[in-house]
Amino acid sequence: MSNDTTSRQSWWQRIAHPGQFVAWTTPLLMPLAILTAVLFVVGLWFAFFNSPEDYQMGDTVRIMYVHVPNAWLSQFVYAVITVSALGTLVWRHPLADVSMKAAVPLGALFTALALFTGALWGRPTWGTFWEWDGRMTSTLVLLFIYLGIIALWRAFDDQLRAARVVAVFTLVGAINIPIIKFSVDWWSTLHQPASVFVPGGPRMPLSIQIPLFLMFFAFTFLFLVLHLKAMHTEIKRRRVMTLQRKLAQRATP
Repeated sequence: MSNDTTSRQSWWQRIAHPGQFVAWTTPLLMPLAILTAVLFVVGLWFAFFNSPEDYQMGDTVRIMYVHVPNAWLSQFVYAVITVSALGTLVWRHPLADVSMKAAVPLGALFTALALFTGALWGRPTWGTFWEWDGRMTSTLVLLFIYLGIIALWRAFDDQLRAARVVAVFTLVGAINIPIIKFSVDWWSTLHQPASVFVPGGPRMPLSIQIPLFLMFFAFTFLFLVLHLKAMHTEIKRRRVMTLQRKLAQRATP
């Protein structure tokens, strides 16, 4: 076996070992948290003081700087747990189900925030808090999927068995992500078509792009920090449960 192959295996083993993962990611948490805070401060400053009012929506357009990043993360986090589900079922990676379990509550939170801020934005803009259009309904379904996954995790005492069941459910639920994405193209909806990630670049002035992208990165780094911290907590929780089982077995006559 070549040295390169041995090196790659060693690196993979270090990444795969939960204890090593905690060791090398713990020093990253504080710098990432500081970067997240800076992005939020700068992003909010641009959003409130360097971004124009909309000629139709006025100041309510600023809700966009919270709503759009949360809507993006509601789908991005599901993509993360989908990859983690594949890691559980296909690659049997020791950290895959830890990542999946840690990410699901965060995805549910971001989805709920997207729905809540969308309703706040919709009332003065469209005259209604809610409309059963394709984008809103499919996002609500996504929230229910997240809540269903959380319920499944809690329904099993055996976490390994729970991980396999949740992984299958997650992969089935992934069909909802393209429905959310293309709902504005497939059905009549109050939502406008994509205007940020489109061929030819964003269809909005730079004064809106800057705070939107700053808030986009702020929320994304917030997810990264919270996800890493939740993974650390889950790893430590499982260590405690393992020790408790071993002590209980030793105490059994």
